[in-house]
Amino acid sequence: MKPSSTSYFTRIILTLALTGALVLHAAAAETKKLLVITQSKGFRHDPVKRGTNGELCLVEKTMAKIGKDSGLFETVNSQNAIEVLTRENLKKFDAIFFYTTGILLPDGDPREALMDFVKQGKAFIGIHSATDTFHGGKDAFNGYVQMINGSFNGHPWNAGLTSAFVKLDTDHPVAKMFPAEFNWKDEIYQYSNYDPASVRVIYALDMSKSSLKMPYLVPVCWVREFGQGRLFYTNLGHNEATWKNETFQQHLIAGFRWAAKLDDGTTTPNPDAQKAEHNKSVVAYAAAETKKEFAPLMAKAGNAKWLEGVSAAADAYRKAPSPDSKKAKPEEVEAAKAKRVELKEKLSAALEQ
Repeated sequence: MKPSSTSYFTRIILTLALTGALVLHAAAAETKKLLVITQSKGFRHDPVKRGTNGELCLVEKTMAKIGKDSGLFETVNSQNAIEVLTRENLKKFDAIFFYTTGILLPDGDPREALMDFVKQGKAFIGIHSATDTFHGGKDAFNGYVQMINGSFNGHPWNAGLTSAFVKLDTDHPVAKMFPAEFNWKDEIYQYSNYDPASVRVIYALDMSKSSLKMPYLVPVCWVREFGQGRLFYTNLGHNEATWKNETFQQHLIAGFRWAAKLDDGTTTPNPDAQKAEHNKSVVAYAAAETKKEFAPLMAKAGNAKWLEGVSAAADAYRKAPSPDSKKAKPEEVEAAKAKRVELKEKLSAALEQ
């Protein structure tokens, strides 16, 4: 018996639909191309040092491995940004990865090619010292600094210190592998040229639980849209042990997936959450310096006037001069000590208001 025309056409439609779905799935599953740049025009970190025989550095090896193992991307490596960041060459790539330092490109189109790559819808992944790139002096590239939204301004939390972290966004896919609060041993930067209204911070230092406290927010991982593209940045990655850690590698994969638009996740800036963490940092620092209990003081942080007074006193105390006793005159050292005692008393009094 011949099939009815209705069932015949139904099978044709289903076949076409299935074919279309398979094509779409194949396109979605297509291996991406990632340009990994590990050039150092300033300080050279150990994870980006290649072997004397040309052996790839730890960062290059790790990115190639996790790209292959996940099936997400294949890598092309370079330590010569001016050679590879051309408009023609960038057409080959879906994403750029920076673990870099210093001024990598001259003024003009090489820099604009990098900006346009992201603005036109591609992905940028910045790791650790990507924020120690293109800033400072007459050759600074302000476009890049504004895009990545921060410039290295010291690392009080050094490579041997284990610090506490807290997630400001517990749902974002780039950090699902971390619990709401966690500890990590790595070097952590503080920043200049940082605008809290431009990015969504995913996790930050938790000053209330870190051994070294400062009275301000220290963001560690953030995301943003830039034009039609996406940017993922994490400050982790100074230590070689971090690169060998499976959780960190999962973090990198998730960051790539999100930046390449394979996963959803909001980029809405969260300055209110950042401000709340900043306020917690102020109270944690003040409590530690005056040997007072943190929790009762934190309960007072909803009082804006009280918090303003504590913040000003904490900032003044932090910035108090502390001259080197081996270089300064004895009277200068004594005067500085007296000033610090005075400012600590003012900080303690502010907490008691």
